Amino acid sequence: MDAKPNLVAAVEPSAQKDIFSGITVALALVPEAVAFAFVAGVAPMVGLYGAFIMCIVTAVFGGRPGMISGATGAMAVVMVHLVLEGNAMGAEGALAGVQYLFLTLLLVGVLQVLAGVFKLGKLIRLVPRPVMMGFVNGLAIVIFLSQLHMFKSPDHGWIQGQELWLMLGLVGLTLALMFGLPKLHEKIPGGLVSIIIVSLIVVFFKLDTSTVLSFIQENGGTGIKGALPSFAWPQVPLNFETLGFIFPYAFILAAIGLIESLMTLNLIDEITRTRGNGNRECIAQGAGNFLSGIFGGMGGCAMIGQSIINVSSGGRGRLSGIVASLALLFFILFASRYIEAVPIAALVGVMFFVVIKTFAWSTFSILNKAPKWDIAVIIIVTALTVKFDLAIAVFVGVIISALIFSWENALRIRARVSIDEHGITHYEIYGPLFFASTTLFLTKFKPEEDPREVIIDFKDSRIMDLSAIEAINKVVSLYQEQGKQVHLRHLSADCRRMIKKAEKICDVNVLEDPDYFVSIDSFRKLEAQSPSL
Repeated sequence: MDAKPNLVAAVEPSAQKDIFSGITVALALVPEAVAFAFVAGVAPMVGLYGAFIMCIVTAVFGGRPGMISGATGAMAVVMVHLVLEGNAMGAEGALAGVQYLFLTLLLVGVLQVLAGVFKLGKLIRLVPRPVMMGFVNGLAIVIFLSQLHMFKSPDHGWIQGQELWLMLGLVGLTLALMFGLPKLHEKIPGGLVSIIIVSLIVVFFKLDTSTVLSFIQENGGTGIKGALPSFAWPQVPLNFETLGFIFPYAFILAAIGLIESLMTLNLIDEITRTRGNGNRECIAQGAGNFLSGIFGGMGGCAMIGQSIINVSSGGRGRLSGIVASLALLFFILFASRYIEAVPIAALVGVMFFVVIKTFAWSTFSILNKAPKWDIAVIIIVTALTVKFDLAIAVFVGVIISALIFSWENALRIRARVSIDEHGITHYEIYGPLFFASTTLFLTKFKPEEDPREVIIDFKDSRIMDLSAIEAINKVVSLYQEQGKQVHLRHLSADCRRMIKKAEKICDVNVLEDPDYFVSIDSFRKLEAQSPSL
């Protein structure tokens, strides 16, 4: 009898948080979707439809409950070039660019689904911690800078005087409410209540400040009221010329979308201390972009700002994303005049809250503790994210980190030299032998000075690649030129297989040790017996 009340008590609070946080996210999605639509050079409704479709699809089918997807700036800056070139390819005044965008999104969707099917989502594991910290820092700065545009007037530049002080006051009030209300009671949805309070203050006191409607009108739009998105196949020629035009854009958009989504997924994993499914998220992102292409949306990917709003407001389940998408659609269909009255200052305050929550403030505390190269990677990735985009920043960060890792491991190759009672020289090798360590490895040997028989022991080393095999072959050749014999000992089974596969290019003598089992062989046997390890 007591089980039911306990179950209700456990479920209801989380559902309430999902609902309230979803509504808050929907309010914040409106100006973001409209702004990114203007960046991409398409109508505001295209951005709103894209936000709705991406949000609902990924909320239901995605691999990370609580993560929010929609139209994003990272993809919009690529789309603007696609739309401009598409307009030039079509008839004058036909505005064919948006149709080419829709067709491109179909291909983006296919590429992203294939990435999930082939389990490429696990590649996010290759992103090291310094790159992740640089990513969140750079993105926090980008979000902050994007909100500064709200302090500008299209005709007069930066707002000044009373208008500026009013805007700052309302932003500050929103921030204070978002930090303070949850401390009064944990069940209070800070973001939603803050937006409502600030909106009521503006309406009640008839304060002259920018609203969602005035923001849209200043950028050439008329409002957010619209109908349901309808099916429409992109009206462009389907031929090889079109495919050649859209494929590069599709590949770039698919890559940017997946990188930003998987990085955001990783961040939300850390915040919630749960684990998402990257491959499933790739498939959901692809499905969302494909549906956007045939229902008139601009597509998108995971939005770190809205995702942080969601989890910070308590939205951890799929219900939060579903509510956000349906609330956005409800705003478009039935409540546009109320949402258009929301002051921009309230939404800017919410996004500044996101900036504070997103930035990795621990960066400052590790400046004197972490390795200097890791600090350099954090700074480089942060700067590239702000200057260019997320994809370039992550690629460069991963490459730099990989080069640093290779260099540091290359210096770890060691050789302990000893001569036994039979006059045989023993070289005990320590550290990984791979392309970056082969040069240092070769300097350890003295073929001219060593006796007629030499043993090279790899008990504490590993042969990692073809360069390592070539280096061993070269050492053997140098000793053979001196008429001396070389034995290789304690090679693991996989190393011996690598040498056997390379017999045509590497002629080395391998002394088998049938009674010796290296640790990796033992682990593999144990793993075969216990698959759960």
